[in-house]
Amino acid sequence: MKIFIAGATGRVGEELTKNLVKQGHFVYAGARHEENITKSEDVEPVHLDMHGSIDEIAETLNDAEAVYFVAGSRGKDLLQTDLFGAVKLMQAVEQKGIKRYIHLSSLFALQPEKWGTALTDYNIAKFFSDNWLIDKTSLDYTILQPGSLLETPGSGNITTDVTGKTENSIEDVALVLAGLLKQDNTIKKIILMGNGDTPIAEALKTI
Repeated sequence: MKIFIAGATGRVGEELTKNLVKQGHFVYAGARHEENITKSEDVEPVHLDMHGSIDEIAETLNDAEAVYFVAGSRGKDLLQTDLFGAVKLMQAVEQKGIKRYIHLSSLFALQPEKWGTALTDYNIAKFFSDNWLIDKTSLDYTILQPGSLLETPGSGNITTDVTGKTENSIEDVALVLAGLLKQDNTIKKIILMGNGDTPIAEALKTI
């Protein structure tokens, strides 16, 4: 399958690209600094400007059959990238007639009563982008809401029964994102993700 990743140079995006290539997919690696992506027979670097118009973003999608949004400004451009950029990408995906869309969000993004004081502006951006995806599109979406991201080795085990604060290795988040592509049972679902004891493949099958 040909897959477009928005945010391919990010911490999650780099791991996701590796995982999708291992699964045999071709990746259009979209990023603002696409020159930092190594071109190969399986990976095509693509310039992606989240400040661009819907039409401009749509042109970058090429002939992709599925799209991931894992881009993030790490707090530096929340409105333009994390919120409005995400919405414009959704609109561009629909304009191109692509159906499958996998969206990286944050834990409890749709439950403001569970937010702490940390990362509130980020959660607000995710709250509105998640709601737009659910209410304003007809995409075959999956929303993944992991806990705090850690640059630690992945365990390959997770839980989707999350009731409080949790953490996730970036490696595990990328593995889950890659696994969602082949799990049609996750379409139109919001998946909360935390550290756990269930192997990722098994956890996704039981969503």
